[in-house]
Amino acid sequence: MTSDQLVERIVDLADDKQADNIVTLNIAKKSSLADYFVICEGTSDIHIRTISKHIADELKREGVQTLHREKSDTREWIVLDYGDVIVHIFRPEIRKNYALEELWGKTKAMV
Repeated sequence: MTSDQLVERIVDLADDKQADNIVTLNIAKKSSLADYFVICEGTSDIHIRTISKHIADELKREGVQTLHREKSDTREWIVLDYGDVIVHIFRPEIRKNYALEELWGKTKAMV
């Protein structure tokens, strides 16, 4: 699966679980960390965990392994690392606080 295909699949999986405000950022020219960020929101800690689990479980079933999973102590932010694609699932207020879209500046945003 290419990075572009993986991004599309992750967006679809997040949407399956009604993730809010899904945005993808192409950061390939800004960082060697990854090619894309997929950023979305859940309405509660349980919703965030549900989105995260759905993405990880479905991709694993399709042969794509999560390289690393990180969660905040309060579970208000979960990060799933797929190498070229990194998924950030936030509570809205935490997303606003970290403002990743602004931090990465003029990247190509896709919805």
